[in-house]
Amino acid sequence: MYHAVGHRPSAATYALSVSPEAFAEQMDLLHERRFTPVTTARLADAWRTGAPLPERPVLITFDDGYEGVHRHALPALVPYAFPATLFVSTGWLRGPYDEGGAPDTMLDWDQVRELAAAGTEIGGHSHTHPQLDQLDDRRLGFETRRCREIIATELGAPPVSFAYPYGYSSRRVRRTVREAGFAQSLAVRNALARRSQGPYALARVTVRRATGIEEFGRLVEGRSVGRSFAGDRMLTKGYAVVRRARRAGVIGEEVTRTIAAGRGDG
Repeated sequence: MYHAVGHRPSAATYALSVSPEAFAEQMDLLHERRFTPVTTARLADAWRTGAPLPERPVLITFDDGYEGVHRHALPALVPYAFPATLFVSTGWLRGPYDEGGAPDTMLDWDQVRELAAAGTEIGGHSHTHPQLDQLDDRRLGFETRRCREIIATELGAPPVSFAYPYGYSSRRVRRTVREAGFAQSLAVRNALARRSQGPYALARVTVRRATGIEEFGRLVEGRSVGRSFAGDRMLTKGYAVVRRARRAGVIGEEVTRTIAAGRGDG
């Protein structure tokens, strides 16, 4: 799971960003070790139907829709014909649906179309990137449906994959995403994706600014994942308690923000 790719990302996105040079080196490693990137839709379809997957499959995903995905990541993907999945928050992208609030420079719709033409699956990531489990049913339905409607309008076909903002979902959120028309969805969890997780809670591993090439190699080989993200898992468990309590009106926004800052999911 990637976010921003750039030389000088904003302070808000820095920790979860990677430099263009690091991203290119990581793609070189995938090629050298004979991994075969697939889209989220292809992975989920294979696990749903039993269709064969290529040897050593891996997902390359981007959340939010930062401009550097087009400027810096795409040139590193194209030489190897690597597909990826880009999950966009439609109200953050530059253009007619922009509602403000984006933490860095975002893609415009022409760039999204160019990414799609180059083999990138475009998925949904809500409309304005809220904490979905904290919304009432009406707003939750709007965030998922509006996102899907805009992507369908701009690209000519509705998206089939979704990723939860901040990586967290609840049973109610997963049900709403399914009812909006998405066939599968990704969480974070910083663990390897397994078929047993089901199509609406597939795990991903976060790649950060601090992820060196040796650690990246271990992660994609499925080694040291638990050790690398032990602290994240502790925060995730605490954050789940906070979110449930906040939903019930027990604690305030400030405590939630403090724990969320430590967790750092996007």
